[in-house]
Amino acid sequence: MRNQAEWLAGEGYLAVAPDLFYWGRPMRCLWSIGRDLRARRGRAFEDVDAVRAWLAGQEGCTGKTGVIGFCIGGGFALLLALDHGFSAASVNYGVGVPKDAYTESVLAGACPIVGSYGARDRANRGTAGRLDRALEARGVDHDVKEYPDAGHSFLNDLSLPSSVRTPAIFVVMGKFNGPSGLHEPSAADARQRIVSFFNRHLKGSD
Repeated sequence: MRNQAEWLAGEGYLAVAPDLFYWGRPMRCLWSIGRDLRARRGRAFEDVDAVRAWLAGQEGCTGKTGVIGFCIGGGFALLLALDHGFSAASVNYGVGVPKDAYTESVLAGACPIVGSYGARDRANRGTAGRLDRALEARGVDHDVKEYPDAGHSFLNDLSLPSSVRTPAIFVVMGKFNGPSGLHEPSAADARQRIVSFFNRHLKGSD
């Protein structure tokens, strides 16, 4: 997440990555976050809303803020696009959202959304198409793309030092989701699209 924040900062944005795991053990926090995601409310949403309000008040901020998320964070970014004060949202292979989140009725009031998915990501089969059609039907400005050669987490370099043990739950999830990890050609294109979309909706005051 530090790398993602530094990338956005390098593009001229004020960037902050809130730690949603600060209050307890990682697995306990993860289960709590998943519960919040399904309920569309809770501590995780409150924390992000507080960060958004803080960021909007910082010197150099136009007053417009965007949200970006990856994996379960992508699920949050999609739900935060609805009535949470953001001017744009970047949804990247989001997981864990309620099934009706990709429907026209739910997405009617969404802020502009740029979405990026990998066609080899089993957890998101058909998601890009459903999101694109729902946003098109509701007239929400959007840019949704599925990359044919990318899998889950294709925007993230998931390599870890040999001293760091990957939690078993992520190993299992990785096997279920299919090929995962950085796919540089797809990632480079997605980053360009995200920055272009954010530039259009977040920079300037009008």
